[in-house]
Amino acid sequence: MSGARGSQPTILDVAARAGVSKSAVSRVLSGTGRFSDETRERVERAAAELGYVANAMARGLVRGRTHTIGMLVRDASSMVYTALHAVMERRASELGYRVVTTTGVGRVEDEKSALAALVSMRVDGLVVCSGLLPAAEIAEFAPRIATVVAGRPELHPALSSVYCDETDGGTQIADTVAAAGHETVVVLTVPQDNALTQYARSQAMVARLRGRGVAVVDIDASFVRPPADVAADVAEVVRESGATALMCPTDRLMLDVCDALHRLGVEVPRDVSVTGFDGVYPLANDWIGFTTLAQPIERIGREAIDLVVGRIDDPTSAVEHRSLRGTVISGRTLLPRR
Repeated sequence: MSGARGSQPTILDVAARAGVSKSAVSRVLSGTGRFSDETRERVERAAAELGYVANAMARGLVRGRTHTIGMLVRDASSMVYTALHAVMERRASELGYRVVTTTGVGRVEDEKSALAALVSMRVDGLVVCSGLLPAAEIAEFAPRIATVVAGRPELHPALSSVYCDETDGGTQIADTVAAAGHETVVVLTVPQDNALTQYARSQAMVARLRGRGVAVVDIDASFVRPPADVAADVAEVVRESGATALMCPTDRLMLDVCDALHRLGVEVPRDVSVTGFDGVYPLANDWIGFTTLAQPIERIGREAIDLVVGRIDDPTSAVEHRSLRGTVISGRTLLPRR
């Protein structure tokens, strides 16, 4: 019989029902050691009758593996991280792993503590999806556990990584704006200590536009600034400098700023063309029609899991840095200048 009403049956309950020892149940359920067909049938029947579900993590600890990957996601509300997480969970499942996820709260010390908590759960590997945590802080875990950085450019010699080439993406979308004939462009830039990814792409936009002779007005889009304040600055620049295009470091910020511009009487794309960055559903939907740079999220997620599982299987495998190209999506928010 199992324990008290509402309690989960234990391995001792299974052993009592099957009439065998606890160690025999453990051998059958873990698939290790010697046992007869009769013992296996008795244990499996007893487990099924009791509704016993073996603790996969406990079995893994006996074998030295939990078949669990710990994932740190900076912002669970971000559509990019949500999409990346979904891809990674799917790929991990295909390879026989589960994913345990924790999220950051915007502070380096909290994200590092979150990684330590995952390690304490005896996960086999770590995937870090954050543009905030410095490489040196992540690398401290690498000698003890297979660790991969996903979704941001990371070239630390101890950390494998897979990411969209932010500089190439920023350059591509800037070329698209310049080719459309825009001669004065507003670029929303993000400080490096806010997000490494957004910093890199916005700086690439500015550098490419200026390299092509386009006048650039740089507006601070630090995370502490509300989109309405950023939009107010943009509206003022558009009206005073004659800027005809606005480049945003994310689609999410693009949506918020466009909404605020509308309330200020500045219409997109009639008064100013706008571009984004990320290209993740639903903001990449054709009905919305954003002109944006789509990250290869499917490849980033799948390859990140492949890398971490590869390092779990062979801790001596070489560190890899995989840089993937994004793709410009042409939408209705960018109009050509006559």
